[in-house]
Amino acid sequence: MTVGDVATIPPGVKQWNGATALDAMTHIAVTEAIDGSRITWMEHLGPDQYYL
Repeated sequence: MTVGDVATIPPGVKQWNGATALDAMTHIAVTEAIDGSRITWMEHLGPDQYYL
């Protein structure tokens, strides 16, 4: 993906967004509610898991 791309993630697919230790990131999400829930947050990644 490149700057400005739009990602469409199907329901039930794990997907991570994140910055690196040297680069910031802005995340804007548009979601639909499934069974009353709009999003399920997954585990946080630690600094050793960032891609540089």
